Amino acid sequence: MLKIAIEAALEAGKYLKDNVGKVRHIEHKGGHETNLVTEIDKNSEAMIIGKIKKLYPDHDFLGEETGYAEVKSEYRWIIDPLDGTVNYAHGLPIYSVSIGLEYKGEIILGVVYDPSLDELFTAEKGKGAWLNKNRIQVTKTKRLIESLVVTGFPYSISQKPEPELTHFRNFVMEAQAVRRLGSAALDLAYVACGRFDGFWEGTLNAWDMAAGVLLVTEAGGKWTDYDGNPTNVYNQQLLTTNGLIHEQMITVLKKAGK
Repeated sequence: MLKIAIEAALEAGKYLKDNVGKVRHIEHKGGHETNLVTEIDKNSEAMIIGKIKKLYPDHDFLGEETGYAEVKSEYRWIIDPLDGTVNYAHGLPIYSVSIGLEYKGEIILGVVYDPSLDELFTAEKGKGAWLNKNRIQVTKTKRLIESLVVTGFPYSISQKPEPELTHFRNFVMEAQAVRRLGSAALDLAYVACGRFDGFWEGTLNAWDMAAGVLLVTEAGGKWTDYDGNPTNVYNQQLLTTNGLIHEQMITVLKKAGK
């Protein structure tokens, strides 16, 4: 299953890279001018699902563009065919393909592919996390003030700016630096490989995080909700860190209240 996930991610990634600058049709989802979907997203998802279905026709699929399938299998593939559509539409090379596999409610496999850098992140439950052929681990940074952290904003932030802007301000004051890349799957992959020390976001979907959270945990990191409780990919609130700064980040998140 990992092999087919990798093949699907690489093929979709090549399609994305080959079509940079060739978007012909942009739609807006959820009534938000900032929430884009293109024909590239849809074609990429169709490619991924079609390839996996050839081997596993009885599995379920949850894709960003096609939505939930009927629950008929203990296996569910959770797919983001183009994470970072706004970046992609502007020609900014920060986007990815994300494929996670859930079995009986637990993520057991994850693949995140960055076509721009040709970086393939993979993880299997209990087998560690990898970047191309190299084992990856989270950082050993112990202090938030020495940490580089990352976040994302919801598409509705102009209508409901809080508490996200307060969180951002608080982390700017208490971390070494804060970034906002625009691809949650890459944010998580970068925590896993040590480029970021922590990542928080409060409005994610399952397809944004399914592969990435397994990368983080298999790389030795920690994944909870904002209060430090165990969580799942259907809870929009996510906090991932190297584990060492986790409580410090929770403290900062609590400053904004609920």
